[in-house]
Amino acid sequence: MNKNELDRLLLEAHDRNDHEALIRYYTQAADEREAAHDIDAACFYLTHAFVFALEAGAPEADVLNARLAAHGRAHRLEF
Repeated sequence: MNKNELDRLLLEAHDRNDHEALIRYYTQAADEREAAHDIDAACFYLTHAFVFALEAGAPEADVLNARLAAHGRAHRLEF
């Protein structure tokens, strides 16, 4: 998916306050930035996905936290 399309989907998900979509799209953005070896940007998106996962009580929070911890951007939490 191109960046403009992903940005549009993120904005629409924010407008709907759709946590499930926000987790999915921020994770997708993080995956794309990580594949491009842009770890700072990847962690920016991972952090957003993680916060929305925490707010929603979503199971993805554990994996997102592990990814942030692997990059030295968070402490590993127990869920």
